[in-house]
Amino acid sequence: MTEFTKIPCLVLAGGQSRRMGGGDKFLKRLGGRSILDHVLDTIEPQVGDILISSNSDLDEMRYPVVPDCLGGHLGPLAGILTGLEYFLEKGDAGTHMLSIPADAPFIPDNLVTRLQAGLSSSSPAIVMAYSKGRIHPVVALWPFSLAGALRKAICKEDLRKILVFAERYSLSKVYWKEEEGDPFYNINKPEDFSEAEKLLGP
Repeated sequence: MTEFTKIPCLVLAGGQSRRMGGGDKFLKRLGGRSILDHVLDTIEPQVGDILISSNSDLDEMRYPVVPDCLGGHLGPLAGILTGLEYFLEKGDAGTHMLSIPADAPFIPDNLVTRLQAGLSSSSPAIVMAYSKGRIHPVVALWPFSLAGALRKAICKEDLRKILVFAERYSLSKVYWKEEEGDPFYNINKPEDFSEAEKLLGP
């Protein structure tokens, strides 16, 4: 079994932020810090190596930043492939990679252990978070063994939808209860900041 406290983590920051009016929304300030800093501060104690997947020209980041390994802004599947291939080439031990979005500042401080508990014995196994009545495809554990199949699906099948790919394999969901709030609330539009400030609290 993988030591999941050392699992590598991919932070997906490759979107074009159209609903935010452009720019890198994850660098915008929330409670005195960038949204990305909120994400990193929570995930750092839970994981090993961290990679930021972004097609922007970012300076002075806390961790390595790489663009999608496939050009053309192909969406989060391309970012996930980028992370899998990056960590495989780097030689990271283990069976899985964690993916999280850069615009979700309230991710849980026990995210990795809870997703780990949802892993099935089937292989290859994918685990995704589920809350507020919906699945969160970019908050997931991805097996390195699927890197080749994912590249083929994107390049040969023109596949873009995460769930279409994931449902071909053993996909499990880990549920966050209603009373746990919305730990995967993501900031997409300018008006989302007011709600995020309320969730952040004093």
